[in-house]
Amino acid sequence: MPCERKPMRYGHSEGHTEVCFDDTGKFIVTCGNDGDVRIWEGLDDDDPKFITVGEKAYSLALKNGKLVTAGSNNTVQIHTFPEGDPDGILTRFTTNATHVTFNSSGTRVAAGSSDFMVKVVEVSDSSQQKTLRGHDAPVLSVTFDPKDEFLASSSCDGSVVVWNMEEQTQVVSWPLLQKTNDISNAKSLCRLAWQPRMAKFLAVPVEAKLHLYERGSWEHVSTLSDDLLTQPINVLAWSPCGQFLAAGCVGGLLTVWDVNSKLCVERQKHEKGFTVCGLAWHPSGSQIAYTDTEGCLGLLDGLSTSTSTKKPTKDYDDLFDDDDDRLMDEQLSDTNSPVKNPVTGDDDDDDFLVPATGRVRNRGAILDDENSLDTGSLKLGQERFGDDDDAGSTVVPVTAPLGPLRPVYEGPLPTPPQKAFQPGSTPAHLTHRFMMWNSVGIVRGYNDEQDNAIDVEFHDTAVHHAMHLTNSLGHTMADVSQEAVLLACPSTDELASKLQCLHFSSWDTNKEWMVDLPKGEDAKALCLGQGWAAVATSALMLRLFSIGGVQREIFSLPGPVVCVAGHGEQLLIIYHRATGFDGEQALGVQLLQFGRRKRQLINGEPLPLSHGSYLSWLGFTAEGTPCYVDSDGVVRMLNRSLGSTWTPVCNTRDTCKSKSDHYWVVGVHENPQQLRCIPCKGSRYPPTLPRPAVAILPFKLPLCQTSTEKGQMEEQFWRSVLFHNHYSFLSSCGYDIDEDGQNQAQKEQQELLMKMFALSCKLEREFRCVELAEMMTQNVVTLAIRYASRSRRMVLAQRLSELALEKANQTPEEGLQEQEEEPEYLTNILDNMTSSKKSTPLSGSAGKQNKSLVLKPLAPRPKSKAASKKTQENTEPTPVQQKPADVPPPALPADSTENKRPKTGFQLWLEESRKSIAADHPDLEETDVIKEAMGRFRTLSAEERLIFIMSMWHFHIKNGSRFSIKCHILRLCSSCGQPPSVGLCSNLVMTLHISRLSAESGMTLDGKERGVGGCEGEDGGVWDACCLGTLSSVLVSEGTKH
Repeated sequence: MPCERKPMRYGHSEGHTEVCFDDTGKFIVTCGNDGDVRIWEGLDDDDPKFITVGEKAYSLALKNGKLVTAGSNNTVQIHTFPEGDPDGILTRFTTNATHVTFNSSGTRVAAGSSDFMVKVVEVSDSSQQKTLRGHDAPVLSVTFDPKDEFLASSSCDGSVVVWNMEEQTQVVSWPLLQKTNDISNAKSLCRLAWQPRMAKFLAVPVEAKLHLYERGSWEHVSTLSDDLLTQPINVLAWSPCGQFLAAGCVGGLLTVWDVNSKLCVERQKHEKGFTVCGLAWHPSGSQIAYTDTEGCLGLLDGLSTSTSTKKPTKDYDDLFDDDDDRLMDEQLSDTNSPVKNPVTGDDDDDDFLVPATGRVRNRGAILDDENSLDTGSLKLGQERFGDDDDAGSTVVPVTAPLGPLRPVYEGPLPTPPQKAFQPGSTPAHLTHRFMMWNSVGIVRGYNDEQDNAIDVEFHDTAVHHAMHLTNSLGHTMADVSQEAVLLACPSTDELASKLQCLHFSSWDTNKEWMVDLPKGEDAKALCLGQGWAAVATSALMLRLFSIGGVQREIFSLPGPVVCVAGHGEQLLIIYHRATGFDGEQALGVQLLQFGRRKRQLINGEPLPLSHGSYLSWLGFTAEGTPCYVDSDGVVRMLNRSLGSTWTPVCNTRDTCKSKSDHYWVVGVHENPQQLRCIPCKGSRYPPTLPRPAVAILPFKLPLCQTSTEKGQMEEQFWRSVLFHNHYSFLSSCGYDIDEDGQNQAQKEQQELLMKMFALSCKLEREFRCVELAEMMTQNVVTLAIRYASRSRRMVLAQRLSELALEKANQTPEEGLQEQEEEPEYLTNILDNMTSSKKSTPLSGSAGKQNKSLVLKPLAPRPKSKAASKKTQENTEPTPVQQKPADVPPPALPADSTENKRPKTGFQLWLEESRKSIAADHPDLEETDVIKEAMGRFRTLSAEERLIFIMSMWHFHIKNGSRFSIKCHILRLCSSCGQPPSVGLCSNLVMTLHISRLSAESGMTLDGKERGVGGCEGEDGGVWDACCLGTLSSVLVSEGTKH
């Protein structure tokens, strides 16, 4: 099939271009990146007609006088042909359509889009549409089954899917392609092609080979390949007869196969080696039109599609021209080019099927690729193609000596390692790009025909004015801080890789320094910190410099660097620790801290990433906490309080309107909680012009059932804890912290705990209440006790009282810290709990915990007069002692008890403290002394007041005197009811003290009085457990009230 390659000519501006013929073959129609559709009457047409369809035209199809185009305005338009008059809009997408095609009859149009959908539209009535959903990435191509029953599509999610159009369901899906997130990043356009007329095969380009799948069975029946074909195949086109299949490759190679014989019958190379992105056969089969990514149009003329195979001894040299012979001579050595053997049916030692030129045209037609996925062993000759020789193939069965079979590996495949990148930058191949965007400023790079420069802009102009730098060295990496701008360029054949620093904060006149890296060592990543600069190189080294240019440290990295980030005294390094498999990246992390004492905070721990994702951003929050973002949009932050683990705090994909939209992160703040990023519609990176707007996204921990009230409060609490861990870290590093902000955060956390406690009480989850109380401070636990008592949950209140006692028995330093200032809400309460938390509860068994303990004081033993006198001499008189200890008190009626009211807790405290107040203020009058005492008493915490009252009561019991407990209770708690002004903050804590002190003073529990009804008092009244438990609150509250 010798043909002539016509010289290419300019058709459109640089970018993706497509081509097709009209039904008659008279016109060549192209579309391109300039938004025009051009109608050529031939390759020599110097004045083609053009139709403007939008800013860009991504795809076109032509049938029955209807021209369909996919433009940048997210629509699929239709025009008349060749007039070019608009004929309406067939359908719309949420983003741009990527490929359009007609069915064989021209009655339907299929269109794929970057919003992952495929639509099938009736040309006569555009309201008749069918939408095929199932792809997880932008659609690359679509093609109709010639019998109009199925439709095939390929996608950036790596799959090729066959759809049943009527049922709108997937028939089969093959994971054949490499996954990408956008068409611009795809290795190949993967243009599928269905065999016309016979509709027997579906051709799918997979890397540098063509897979043929049989219609109906959907089995992989054969693979077409060529030795000279090394680049991925981009586009396909069947000849009108359905026997020949043409392919255009990324490297510019054009190849034509005879499907019946599986032989490559034509090879042509693009004159400049550009990628072929459009391909179309002439209706006569004698020409192939093609376009490239530079917008040029080319033509192969003189192709022969004769299917005659009557002469099996036909010389195969007729299929190739002299250029191909020379090309084959250059590519194949003598050892790979066996001598020519005539095609006969004899079996001898040299039965290789060889064309008449003596060279193997396509070794793939004899030996299958040993790594082919559809075969487990080596196959020879026609055996790999089954029984396809009925179509007139000239291939005869042959044999060859078989060597030992190699084992076939069927396990997970290694993942290509992620290349090193600079966080906050856009890809280096862009002519206008962001070299760095962080919380300090923006560094832009321009590299076009007009200018090669770098612009530095600061968010706060007080730091420094904007700078314009000539990029004569070709810098590709940058970082900016409050002190300097750091730049680096790769090495060339003549120059070494250089590191340049513009130290604009220097107080001297020399504000710039530069250093050459050793020969063969290139800068791969760099960053700035407080007073230092770091660069990671291709030699697995990290070099540390002072901000003034002094070389400070150098050490080796465990693997190839991916990126680095700096903040203050911290340096974060991400590197490849191993080879990943099944799409996973095996990354490691190191976190170093410089300063007076250099240390490594994280050493070689694996970096968690979402399944099948890669690292897209790395940095620190404004408060200095390491964080990063993966390609799936998951933001993770270091949790220092949990063993340096990484906690996901946000998923930017949750706020994207379309799956092709992304957010480009530029900064993270913990206080206030803000994720600063740039929305990118249909891409991963923002353009430099116009200047993109920064959006703020909220954080949200991925806890379970966050739609419920319980889940929302849990998420708010743990997010608050996580985002305020930086206070303790900064404090430990010697930084001044915002104490008001820290106290406010801790107050919010305790309020959330109390709300969750109340919700758990409402849901009758008492065990959960205790779990929440363990995270509360001592003061908040007293509030929880009050809430539980008012809710009549006495068992819960008893449990909380035990917990309150444990917290009261903390170390003195901790107790003083809580009493002197506002309550110090600790971030992690578990770290401050003592081992006494696990003490045995008061009740012996769980089944008896519904019954409260009831105390009844016994009559004290009679004492001699001498002992009584000695006791009175050694004991300081107190107002509470009404009678001698050796005389049992008579039973007083209830009204007498009410008339003789005992002194309140404040009065008792005043008697004890009067001397100290008088000593401090000797000139005060009695009323002034009481006022001063009231002021001091109000400053006492509830625990201090309780300790004082208990010490007084303990003192009287030890000395045999009567401390009238019951009269206090009956006076303020008649019939077991509590006045509204009296709280229950420590009622059951008092119960614990009474239990302990009663044992020491001879008071016992009467067995018969342990019933639910309580114990009898001196006047025949009943002491309810609730009344007894309110003692401390009565005394404390009464003293405060006075």
